[in-house]
Amino acid sequence: MLRFEVSDTGIGIPPEKQQAIFNAFTQADGSTTRKYGGTGLGLTICSKLVKLMGGAIWVESPANSASPSDEARIGGPGSAFHFTLRFGIHKEAAPRIEPAGVERLEGLHTLIIDDNATNRQILERMVAGWHMRPASASGGLAGLNLMMRCLRVGDPVRLVLLDAQMPGFDGFAVAAEIQRRPELTGATVMMLSSSDQHNDAARCKELGIARYLVKPVRKADLLDAILGVIASTPMHERAPVPATRLAFPVNRGLSILLAEDNPVNQKLVVRVLEKRGHRVTVAGNGADAVAALERGWFDAVLMDVQMPGMDGYEATAAIRLKETGTNHRIPIIAMTASAMKGDQEKCLEAGMDAYLSKPVHGDELIRMLESVTFAA
Repeated sequence: MLRFEVSDTGIGIPPEKQQAIFNAFTQADGSTTRKYGGTGLGLTICSKLVKLMGGAIWVESPANSASPSDEARIGGPGSAFHFTLRFGIHKEAAPRIEPAGVERLEGLHTLIIDDNATNRQILERMVAGWHMRPASASGGLAGLNLMMRCLRVGDPVRLVLLDAQMPGFDGFAVAAEIQRRPELTGATVMMLSSSDQHNDAARCKELGIARYLVKPVRKADLLDAILGVIASTPMHERAPVPATRLAFPVNRGLSILLAEDNPVNQKLVVRVLEKRGHRVTVAGNGADAVAALERGWFDAVLMDVQMPGMDGYEATAAIRLKETGTNHRIPIIAMTASAMKGDQEKCLEAGMDAYLSKPVHGDELIRMLESVTFAA
């Protein structure tokens, strides 16, 4: 017999209502539906399913539960729902049978590009279970930038699991950029999409995408697809791209917005960029940077994270909000004196496309700008 428990920190349920909530179309109070939604069917369905499987279901909630008219809040009295089910016991654990060829995936450097954090975590766990080496990025530009960084250190990405629907720079745009750059074409690209459009297959073929899968993707189907696309080419045995092929200079001056409150850092970055023929506009804080973007066009933003007033995270959020519903997404490179573990992920999750730690080195700054702007 196993007992399962699901608990919350919501408004709680008064004792006199705890049995009624399992009835169809019943809530603890009529105002609950108006305020929080719900039809009163979920618990009824759960109850019937549990009873059909020979189990029991019940709820526990403190006697001093808040009234349904109160706002639900984290740290409220909450409720705990329990159910029991009886299971058989196996005498021996079933042997784990791996598909033929799965050993070829061991150590395969794999990049997951998806704007949904939950999707990234699920895919990371799947591929790690096959002893692959997963990395992830929350957007197309961040993913391409990560691929370039891996190339520079001699550890190129061999397989890309690419979400089709991403804001701004979608999966097809990422695939097109990978195909355009010879130094990145050693990676095999697989597209994962939540919709099955009739013209997607033709677009995938045109962009050199090896396989197109519709979400949600079952673990077994994903494994079969990965094994299928690497069957003819042992990607993990390919030689790394020589470092001499990693130069991709911009052949026109870029217009750069620098959001930085420190005068010394301002002068340093401006000098580095102007020596390379780029034009720089300086904003002393996040609010000034947002205002500058409303007044003019820029190819990229260098965003200091720690600034007084509106910091880099807030400014990035404001910029991305203004881009909502448009086809434009300006690349934003975070610059921060903090180099703690997790800082890069925090910047990428905030909507930035790349990350530089201070003090900023000129060559690294230029390479980063070139990798995120993709200027012709």
